Parts: sequence; C-alpha cells; structure tokens
Amino acid sequence: MTINELKKIAEALIDPTVLAGNNSIELQSKGLEISIKPDNTPVTNGDLEVNKILTEKIKDLTPNIPIISEETVDMKKKNFLKTYWLIDPIDGTKEYIAGRDEYTLNAGLIINKNPALGIIGVPKKNRLFYSFGKNHSYLLENKKKIKLNCKKKTPKKEILALTNTKNPPKDILKKLKDLGVTSFQKLSCSYKYCVIAAGEFDLYVDKVRAREWDDAAGQAIAEHAGAIVTSLEGKFFKYGKEDYRNPTILIKRSINLND
Repeated sequence: MTINELKKIAEALIDPTVLAGNNSIELQSKGLEISIKPDNTPVTNGDLEVNKILTEKIKDLTPNIPIISEETVDMKKKNFLKTYWLIDPIDGTKEYIAGRDEYTLNAGLIINKNPALGIIGVPKKNRLFYSFGKNHSYLLENKKKIKLNCKKKTPKKEILALTNTKNPPKDILKKLKDLGVTSFQKLSCSYKYCVIAAGEFDLYVDKVRAREWDDAAGQAIAEHAGAIVTSLEGKFFKYGKEDYRNPTILIKRSINLND
C-alpha cells in the first residue's frame, strides 16, 4: 500500500472518529450501561457504539483487510494474520466509566506485522492524533493541524516519565532511575503514545504485557513522529502474535532524552 493510499484511509477515518468520540461523551453523560465480559473486564454501551462506527467505516474503506477488535475477537482462535486492523474502541474503559477524560478511541492498521497507520481520538480533550508513515504523524487540535516530531517540550535538564501505576514496583523504579527520570506520573491508556509523540513527556515504562490492540495505533503515531518503541529489554517487536500478547513496553521520545 502506497503512502498516498494510507494517507487517504487515515484522513477518511477522522470524521468517523470524531463522531464516535462525540457519541461516547453523550452516552457517558446520560449514564452508561455496563456489563462484565468473560475475562472479568467491563464493557459499556459506549465501547460498543464506538466499535460499530469505526468497524463500519473501516469495512467500507478496506473491505479485504480483516478487522480484529477487542470487543469482538475470538480469543480461542490463534492469530496467524500479517496484515489486519486492530481496534480498541475505548482504551481506558474504567476511566471512561468513572467520568474521567483520559480515555481514547483507537484504530491501527498492521501491514506485514508492522504498524503502518494509526488514529487515536481523545474526545474529552478535543484532540485527535493520526499517522500514515515515517514523518507523517499529526495532531488535530483547535482546528489546527500540527506535525509531530517528538521535539522536547518538557523543561530542560528534566526527564518526565509516564508509568502504568502511581506506585510502580521496584524494578520499574530502578528502570526510571537508570534512565535519569526526574519525575513520573500515571497514564495507562494509549494517550501516552500521543503525548510522547508531541514531546509533552519523554518516556513511558511498563512491564504489564498488553494486547496488540492496546498498542497498535499509538505505536504507529509515536514511531512515525520519531519515537522509539521497544520492550524493556530494548528489543523491537512485530505484530501478528498468536495470542495478540505484546511484550513489556518502553517508549522513548528520542535516544537522548535531554535533546
């Protein structure tokens, strides 16, 4: 698929993602309908509405590419796909249920086991991020299109990090120290990839192994802006894993976090 084809697909997903985000806010304000999935995690009518809107549009744009969504995936079937969509309708469902604003809407296109396109809506922050190739990562905010390049916006001589929890375990605290982190805060949804791509934070460290749909869109956006995404051991990884399970995650804004 050419860069122009990817661009057209990404741009065609902007309006549906905005619509889905607005619907998620409206449903949240009315009071969500919540049920528990077989894996004991919550799902709401907001998750399902977003999934419906994104899935229908993606089927229309790329009818021959399979779609794997967190809300419809059959975990009993092993994944052998190399090119496919990954959708996480609402990443941060617990935050969404709690009425917070740091949940995201996610769609990522995997081509030959690599993130090729990503779109993430952050509806309650009025931000939308998307990418479709190296040096083509963007933020739409306040009716402006901003190209993302991971340029440092954090204070000089400070390294600001994100983690999956307010109280990281000892090994994560050691990793933060080794990386020269001066302060950290919790941000667990895919918005972490976006703020690193925007240079608003320097890195993210997490040993919790997420599923592929949690990372695909964000990894595309961050890497296309120039960030480096590896496991905690510094290994690059590909998608198309049989159980959709990603390794630990280390997202760095750049090799030298002081630049």
